[in-house]
Amino acid sequence: MAMARRHVTLLSCSLLLLLLLSVFASHSDAGSVGVNYGRIADNLPSAYKVAALIKSQGLERVKVFDSDPAVLRALSGSGIKVTVDVPNELLSSAAKTQMFATNWVQRNVVAYHPNTQIEAIAVGNEVFVDTHNTTKYLIAAMKNIHTALVKFNLASDIKVSSPIALSALQNSYPSSAGSFRPELVEPVFKPMLDFLRQTGSYLMVNAYPYFAYESNADVISLDYALFRQNPGVVDAGSNLRYFSLFDAQIDAVFAAMSALKYDDIEMVVSETGWPSKGDENEVGASLENAAAYNGNLVRRILTGGGTPLRPKSNLTVYLFALFNEDRKNGPTSERNYGLFFPNEKKVYDIPFTVEGLKNYHDHQSPVSGNQHETSPVTSPDTGRGDVSKTLTGNTWCVANGEAGKEKLQAALDFACGEGGADCHQIQPGSTCYDPNTLEAHASFAFNSYYQKKARGAGTCYFGGAAYVVSQPPSKYSIITPLVNNFGAC
Repeated sequence: MAMARRHVTLLSCSLLLLLLLSVFASHSDAGSVGVNYGRIADNLPSAYKVAALIKSQGLERVKVFDSDPAVLRALSGSGIKVTVDVPNELLSSAAKTQMFATNWVQRNVVAYHPNTQIEAIAVGNEVFVDTHNTTKYLIAAMKNIHTALVKFNLASDIKVSSPIALSALQNSYPSSAGSFRPELVEPVFKPMLDFLRQTGSYLMVNAYPYFAYESNADVISLDYALFRQNPGVVDAGSNLRYFSLFDAQIDAVFAAMSALKYDDIEMVVSETGWPSKGDENEVGASLENAAAYNGNLVRRILTGGGTPLRPKSNLTVYLFALFNEDRKNGPTSERNYGLFFPNEKKVYDIPFTVEGLKNYHDHQSPVSGNQHETSPVTSPDTGRGDVSKTLTGNTWCVANGEAGKEKLQAALDFACGEGGADCHQIQPGSTCYDPNTLEAHASFAFNSYYQKKARGAGTCYFGGAAYVVSQPPSKYSIITPLVNNFGAC
């Protein structure tokens, strides 16, 4: 019996050890969280204090928007991995002469690495929206910077990329239909993705769900934007279910790369964040929402797992930004993306490590959220994105023709995209395509969304583009088969 107990004890210890190893392995396989260190602000701490602050918070990476010597010296020996930036205004020089690129790398990288662990160089930032027309220099500049790294035997240690904004996409929803702007495909994206593939680098993407929510707060669920519990949104093209706007945006970029046959390119989210304060018309900019977005994002990244489209692709994300930057122009939100005040106190309390997540809770006030789009009622799921028969009833959701074409189109795009309405039947050639009018198609999509959400309060609003009726609307007769035959036109 004693021997039996010993075997049981040994077995229990072995199982415990395996469990612990699996936990540590899962964390090591998870993503990584870094921070953007912008300095357009007054009274910021010294670079040495900033380096100590970043390290004390357990942040593993930092991205800077230049290559300031004081910052790079301060990060020396810290163990923090660093991404430096070639500013947009230097791209033309870096593209035109190899000597300029080589000298830049020697002064700003070779002089500090490896004591300062520079792991990447961002060549420019969102050059496609740069008013100085720097796009034409991008590819040549990236190649010349990489050639310089090869010269100094640093090409295997340091990757070269360039952050793009989501505005580089022609289509972003549904995620499966993600595509790059046609005028950028041949001159920029194909050669850039070829370069990233050849050098083993990754695409940098600046993704801000806040902007999508702020512009469409009447149709996008706040819970969906903040990683809070929600029933999810089914992509009509892939049948994948999304539980966050962030994942949907990232997968739109993955889909755009896939459409060009670059499925093997990885991605780093070089900027993402949420403002803690905004002007009166900046919907959603608040302390609570910023804390929820960034805190829940950290949990999402550090607990591992990729996106619905790329489930094995763990992400590295850089929060924007380390400090509130009071000297920035623009709306109030631009000056309030910081995690810390200049005095190093937290703007709100969120963790940045796996250990810190153990005691983290997203504190949601009872009245927070989108007043137009209430948390959708969880509905039975047929597994195909179809309308459940148990949800149909004696009310329907139809388009408001007086809302105007622009608002109707925006609401239709949401319903068929992030809203998860089943819009296959209003595609060209399908049985519900006719009558081919915006109003009729919008009514079909709005009602599909409304019925899938169990006709919950606020699910037939779409910013005033829709309203509820209690009789089958003959004017929009194409939706009648949907509500009577549950999608079979």
